Amino acid sequence: MNTYTPKPIDTSKVNLTDDLLELTEHLAENTHEIWSKQRMGEGWTWGPERDDKSKKHPDLIPYADLLESEKEYDRMTAMETLKVIVGLGYRVRKS
Repeated sequence: MNTYTPKPIDTSKVNLTDDLLELTEHLAENTHEIWSKQRMGEGWTWGPERDDKSKKHPDLIPYADLLESEKEYDRMTAMETLKVIVGLGYRVRKS
């Protein structure tokens, strides 16, 4: 029986500056690049449909070519990470 209940840090009141919102897109793209590199390192290649047995995945393409729904998944991960950083009192500044 699974009794795990996710309890992420509440970031609903954290607002990101325009600079950090811009950074979100860079982080999202990098997240996709890291995921792609890891998959390819495990022997996965592009395929029109996901097939775990033959290690094919339709998202093994450049970030710019992803469907918006797939980009949004990476954006949410990046944005929530930045919100946690800011919410915990850290500052992110471009030098």
